[in-house]
Order: sequence, then C-alpha cells, then structure tokens
Amino acid sequence: MEMSQIRYVLSAAKHLNFTKAAAECNVSQPALTKGVKSLETELGAEVFHREGRKILVSDFGKSMLPHLQHIVDEAAATQALAQNFRLLEKVPLRLGVLSTIGHVRLARFFAQFEKNHSGLELSVNEASASDLKKKLSDGDIDVALMTLTEELEEEFRARPLYVERYVVVFPPEHRLGTFNSVSLQDLSQENYVDRLACELREMVMSVCESKGVELYARFRSEREDWVQAMVAAGIGFAFMPEYSVTLPGLLQRPLVEPEVSRTIAAFTVPGRKHSPALDALMRSSQTFAWPG
Repeated sequence: MEMSQIRYVLSAAKHLNFTKAAAECNVSQPALTKGVKSLETELGAEVFHREGRKILVSDFGKSMLPHLQHIVDEAAATQALAQNFRLLEKVPLRLGVLSTIGHVRLARFFAQFEKNHSGLELSVNEASASDLKKKLSDGDIDVALMTLTEELEEEFRARPLYVERYVVVFPPEHRLGTFNSVSLQDLSQENYVDRLACELREMVMSVCESKGVELYARFRSEREDWVQAMVAAGIGFAFMPEYSVTLPGLLQRPLVEPEVSRTIAAFTVPGRKHSPALDALMRSSQTFAWPG
C-alpha cells in the first residue's frame, strides 16, 4: 500500500471522477486508475463501482475511506513534526535579557533546555529595558526576559517565571552582618553603592526620601559586576535582587520595612507567530523549577 495510491482513492472519492482526481493529484488518468486498481487488489475488494465514466463508492469503499484518510492525516502530522524538529535545530533562538537579571539561574534553565533540545542554537543579548522593548518590537529578538510591569503587560504578552526579593548586600566585616534582616531606617547615613540600572531604583529612593532615610552614594555604576566589586571592596552597601548576587564573599540580608520584590517574566509580541524553537522555550519555561 503506497501513500500515492491512498491519495488517488481519496481524491477519486471526493470528485467521483477519475479525470478530475488525476488533475488534482497531478498525474495522468491511466496512472491514477492503475494506482486505484492496485490498492483495490491489495485490499481484496473494490472501492469503486465503475459505470462507464461515472464511478460510485462501494459499501466496502465507504467503510475504508475513514481509515485511509486517517493514514494520510497521520503522515502529514509526522511530516510536520519532522519539519519542526529540523527548524528547531537550524533556526537560532534570539533572547534578550535585562542587564540586572542574575545569570546563574538563567544559565541552569538554558542548560536544561539545551539538554532536552540538543543542537539548538541560543544567542543572548543583554540590554536595558528600553533597548529590549525596541528590539522585541522590531523583531531583532524573539523573546525578552524583563521585570514584569503594568506598562510592559499592556504592550506585550507576558509569562511570569519567578519572583525574587530585594536584599541589602555588604562585605563580611560590615556592622549589618549581625542583623537577620535590614529596614531602610537601619541604613540611614550609611555609605551606599548606587545601581543606576536598577528598574526599581526611583521607587526605593522615593521611599527613602519619604521616610527621611539619608543615603550617601560613594559610587555609582550601571554595571552589576562593578557594583558588587565595590561593595566587596568596602565602599558601601547596595540594594540588589537576591538572585543577582554572584560575587563570592558578599553577605546579604532581606530588605524589610518596606519589603521590595520583582517578578521576572518572558515577553513576546502579541499576534506574532512563535517559531518551533521559541514555542519549545516557552513551554519549558513553564515547567522548569525556578527558584522560590
């Protein structure tokens, strides 16, 4: 039983005419007629009754047509899966990641994802939220991992991944090392390393001002590695998302009164069709054991 023969029979049953069926299948009528006859011989009964140029589906044919259609449908589904797998391997997946997001836990997710989709090519573009928004809208990246905000939810499709608290980070010899948690009042007049790239920076500064908390910024930087290095050097403390602290030796305590946290989400463009690779990534992101 050949797939072409099955398609000939299904087309003939649709048109009840071998000539029209041959035209639809892009073969000569004799070739189609021969293919139909060969399948009937293999099945051991006639699928069609011939009445001159007119053909009718036999009772046996009527019972067989759903099964033959199922074979064709399954073959098409198998071909689609195979094509998607090929595309998954050949098409690079372009990710944008907010520069303030810690890379260690994302790396663990990417490692598991790559293990389950061997051969997939990943490229990561680290940038600010404004740059990632533009790249995502322009189609320069496929998905952006950013902090969930109302503004972004209105513009893009968001899938939350995990929540992380903000912590106070300081060197081992700092007086805060004896604290179990740290409030803003505990930090008043402390030397401070200012994370200029922090998306919640203005909110924290506004709360400090409203509570009369005075912070003296001895160092400012948009780079996370510089901020942590200067904290480790004893320049001052810093506010950081708990999963972004990567420099060994730094101590951290939860920030309380007020507690501050952020939700990291994967953003895509509404209405834009996902590639097989992106679809696989989004599914994996929902089943991964994220921290917290």
